[in-house]
Amino acid sequence: MKNKQTKDAKFLFRQAYDYMVTRIERGEWKAHDKLPSIRLLAQELRIHRLTVFRAYQMLKQNEKAYVKEKSGYYVSPVSTEYVVSEHTEGHPITASGNLKNSLSEIQQISVVYQFSQALIDPNLLPNLYLSEHVKKVFDIYPKLMGTYSSAQGDEELREFLCGYMYRHHSLQLTVNDLLITTGGQQAIDLISRVYIRPMDAILVERPTYSAALDIFRQQGARFIPVDIYPDGYDLEKVEMLMLQHRPRIFYMNPTFHNPTGYTVPAAQRKQLVELAERYRCLLVEDDAIHEMYFDQPPPQPMITYDTDGWVVYLRSFSKYVAPGLRICTVIGQPSVIRPLITAKSLADNGTPLVNQKIFLHYFKSERMKQHLEKLRIALQIRKEIVEEELTTTEWKWVSPKGGFNLWLKLPEALPVEEFLDECVRQSISFVPGMICDPLRELRSWIRLSYSFINEGQLRDGVRRLTEIAQRYKE
Repeated sequence: MKNKQTKDAKFLFRQAYDYMVTRIERGEWKAHDKLPSIRLLAQELRIHRLTVFRAYQMLKQNEKAYVKEKSGYYVSPVSTEYVVSEHTEGHPITASGNLKNSLSEIQQISVVYQFSQALIDPNLLPNLYLSEHVKKVFDIYPKLMGTYSSAQGDEELREFLCGYMYRHHSLQLTVNDLLITTGGQQAIDLISRVYIRPMDAILVERPTYSAALDIFRQQGARFIPVDIYPDGYDLEKVEMLMLQHRPRIFYMNPTFHNPTGYTVPAAQRKQLVELAERYRCLLVEDDAIHEMYFDQPPPQPMITYDTDGWVVYLRSFSKYVAPGLRICTVIGQPSVIRPLITAKSLADNGTPLVNQKIFLHYFKSERMKQHLEKLRIALQIRKEIVEEELTTTEWKWVSPKGGFNLWLKLPEALPVEEFLDECVRQSISFVPGMICDPLRELRSWIRLSYSFINEGQLRDGVRRLTEIAQRYKE
């Protein structure tokens, strides 16, 4: 327990430090400006004064701040020099903060054996049918290219999705309860902009979807990690964290979880909604691959237990229906959805209407049902191929009941960063577990996606991967 408290305090002071550096880099605190007192900043950020003191000491150590005796801390001119130099070299303005998307950086590496992409192999999509289908959609809507969607999304699509959610989840919805976004990641970004302020406490799974962590970091969120296990969460721990930190949101991915593949059981889902209501914490339920189960459908979404508006549900169809269309629906009570519509209107004034109409008519089709059935079989076969090839290793994993990924525990002695560099040189990529960890400590874990490359490449790629790993034992 003592080690855990020490680790949490260390992480918190680092977040306080990052928060102050960001404000300096944005020019909100300029050279020689007096910084807030330790007491005032501790009150503002709702953290212990000793934590702020340690962050200030780090600012001083890194020459971001200097001290005037009996006066306080001041912004060092050294910390703003790089901004000045960029202006003198002809740059009109600097970015307000350090934008980063660790997952995207890995996925952009061109390799033959792409194990970092949790997307469907394009060859598994009904491409010829989709091509013919697009022509029919333009026959139905001949002026489709000449008009915008509303910021909230095409009403015909929202009406259909209301019926879909009722048929599959017994959810009584109206079109005002839905917002259409350009993929699930945009939905996460809009929620973070609307509901998170700098240093707000938010609960996040450990591990979790790394791009979501990067989005929340941009808003200055303060992470409170919640470990996820094959059988869900430790709900006593979740309640303790909600009571102690009063988090604004709990971002979760409870169905075929990314990256672990775990699925939270139905009983816990109901209890989590009750906790959210009690402690006034918005549950952000990210459900990107609900239909990608192998044997039995997953439990009902948490929003089916919600009566007071404490769940916002992100149902994405991008990854397995037609990734190029980028369609996600955000579902919640109008009080939650209305500010998100405004944020969406400011971001892009609405998801392209062409994408929404093509998706609507494809998703309604009989061919779509056949596609999903075949896709589930194809994914299960690919998962089993990878697991078969990994039986020769000492690696550990829990076989998922759906989804696109294996979450693998490698031997502690295997240096994963060095291993990844060597794999990339051999044209293989995967996702290191550290970027999925809000504490950035899961160095012996990796996410291996089996959905993007064909069966022959899977066998060959996994064999090459394990052969490279074997060299570190020699």
